[in-house]
Amino acid sequence: MTDPKRPTHSSSTNPYIPKGDGDAVVQAYIAAMPGWKSALGREIDATVEEAFPEVRKQVRWNTPFYGKDDGWLLAMYCFKTYVQITFLTGASLDPVPPKASKVEGTRYLDIFEGEALDREQLASWVRQALELPGQQL
Repeated sequence: MTDPKRPTHSSSTNPYIPKGDGDAVVQAYIAAMPGWKSALGREIDATVEEAFPEVRKQVRWNTPFYGKDDGWLLAMYCFKTYVQITFLTGASLDPVPPKASKVEGTRYLDIFEGEALDREQLASWVRQALELPGQQL
């Protein structure tokens, strides 16, 4: 029998977390990230907060989003072998995050087990995104 209080996960290992606003729901998502991904999630979250202490947070569609008053900047998602950071205005960042998207303007950074998060680059991207209009969901 499964514990009804314990989050379940998709086949890609992404946690199923009820939608909500604020830090607590994002921390619940991060705590439910499996294995090494949880430590990476904490590092991503801390880096975003350091770069932008007033960051808004929410979980929608089992995905944590980070933003500002006029919209959203980035999100993260668990896949089987990596964690993906989504930059909603990534095509306007310098350097452009490495992975293209079907969604115009969106770019991704995939981080695999054993790879280090470049916290300096992530913070730079967050600061750059703050200068751009946020994206509405």
